[in-house]
Amino acid sequence: MAMTSQEMLAEIKRLVSAAETKGIQVRAIGGLAVRAHDKIGHPLFVRDFADLDVVVAKKQRREFESFMLEAGYSPDKQFNILNGAERQIYHENKSDVKVDVFVGDFVMCHKIPLENRLKADTMTIPLAELLLSKAQILELNRKDALDISSILFNNETGNDDGKINLQVIAQLCSADWGLYKTVSINLGRVEEVISKEPSMSQEERDLVLKRARAILKTFEDMPKPMAWQLRDRVGTRVKWYIEVEEVDL
Repeated sequence: MAMTSQEMLAEIKRLVSAAETKGIQVRAIGGLAVRAHDKIGHPLFVRDFADLDVVVAKKQRREFESFMLEAGYSPDKQFNILNGAERQIYHENKSDVKVDVFVGDFVMCHKIPLENRLKADTMTIPLAELLLSKAQILELNRKDALDISSILFNNETGNDDGKINLQVIAQLCSADWGLYKTVSINLGRVEEVISKEPSMSQEERDLVLKRARAILKTFEDMPKPMAWQLRDRVGTRVKWYIEVEEVDL
């Protein structure tokens, strides 16, 4: 039997909490993590979820594998044997809901390091990295644009992890021109989507756009090392992202 969205949110909270009691650092990522930070509950951001997405500390991978068996999940043995040091797949034994596990870092179109950041929030990866994990998608669709918008709508920007931490965003994007470039493009796409959204008031749209522009202003002001400047001169003439292989299990 398939889980409802509310059941999936409750289940990912259960997994994070149960892992914590065993001293294992597991944090939610993806759409359910965005939902966990939805304080206001705007109807625009209500959606269904295909699976559960989590990150586990690389140093605790073996403990996590045993934990998932105890928690009622079966591993995709072939996938995990081939990819287990970086990514794993599990299925819930009763509902067959899939859990997509990133080990240590989030790697898709761009790499976002998380190994040393999993204690910043008790439920999800930190807000800054959560936003980047959505904004790093090369071919951003409406669903992902709305997830970014939800993060911006529900959370202030600032310089600590209780907010969308602009210092962390600057640190990661000044070290990776490609990440900066894709995020910059996608914040522009978010502005396009939100500007045309009739279900939001002008005040609500302005709030999202104000916070998106605070990130763009951070990009203007952040230190730009020589390597970043040299890569910027090359621009998009050379591929700046990682080719992502679809995982369809």
